[in-house]
Amino acid sequence: MSQIIVDHLSKYYDVHQKEPGFVGSVRSFFKRKYAQVKAVDDVSFMIAPGEMVGFLGPNGAGKTTTLKVLSGLLYPTHGRVEVLGFTPHDRRAAYLKQFTLVMGQKNQLMWDLPALETFLVNKAIYDIPNADYQATLKELNDLLDLDPLLKKQVRKLSLGERMKCELAAALLHRPRVLFLDEPTIGLDVTMQVAIRQFIAEYNQRHGATIILTSHYMADVTALTKRIIVIDHGKLLYDGDLRQLVEQVAPYKLLSIVVREITSREALSQYGEIESIDGVKATLRVPRDQAADVAARLLTTIKLDDVLIEEPPVEDIIRQVFAESKAAREADSRVVS
Repeated sequence: MSQIIVDHLSKYYDVHQKEPGFVGSVRSFFKRKYAQVKAVDDVSFMIAPGEMVGFLGPNGAGKTTTLKVLSGLLYPTHGRVEVLGFTPHDRRAAYLKQFTLVMGQKNQLMWDLPALETFLVNKAIYDIPNADYQATLKELNDLLDLDPLLKKQVRKLSLGERMKCELAAALLHRPRVLFLDEPTIGLDVTMQVAIRQFIAEYNQRHGATIILTSHYMADVTALTKRIIVIDHGKLLYDGDLRQLVEQVAPYKLLSIVVREITSREALSQYGEIESIDGVKATLRVPRDQAADVAARLLTTIKLDDVLIEEPPVEDIIRQVFAESKAAREADSRVVS
């Protein structure tokens, strides 16, 4: 049974188009021109209870718009959306108490007050019994080490500390569904790892369903197996991340360290040279031949190290977007 159902979802906006300069301002005063922007265009997917899904796309792809529709902040133009058996834009209290939306670039904490004050406000808003509030706060404190932060003014917290408190404030009511929009944006590597570990732990403890958007592919690869990719509002891919890698990149990378500097000509017979720098080189070889090529290298060239790797996920996603852009440009040429 699916906990989140998105069926042919579309969200369109009419955006005012103004010509530059004073004349353009005068014309737009009397007669405005509008262009329709398809932020989300006929997107469908389903997510099972307890599943963590990466939701990927470039800026302006429609990720945040989709999350806002799922959380009930926006009405869909077309299509059907269902979360936990509710229609989000009905904004029923029973639904609002079962999900949370965390946006890394927005904050709900009261800036000039300690985070604990916001926690108490959320306790009242969600009508959380005191025993449940204290138990949840203790659990979140154990996971996020909140004690040193709770009584400091929010404006005096570092970005990472504030993000910890933002997550805690959003989870006090123990939501069953989490919409996480760039939860690690701007954080250093150590804090990114801490936030990832917390999200994974929360999912395991409570079986929460999670949709995660992030431009940091390390977030996605660490937390999710399934990804949904959209671009210009269109669904490009929905499935296993590993299968996408194999589909887009039918090759693997062999990173080698040779004992003596070897010519490009000598290495090129084993595969396409991705890079070469002194005694280090990276070769691109067909996926099904990677092990055989590595064995040949070990027997024919003196190596200090050899490593078979998947191509970086960032490169795979970038290629998916490039192919999508090329397809749109080809379509526009046909239409014109």
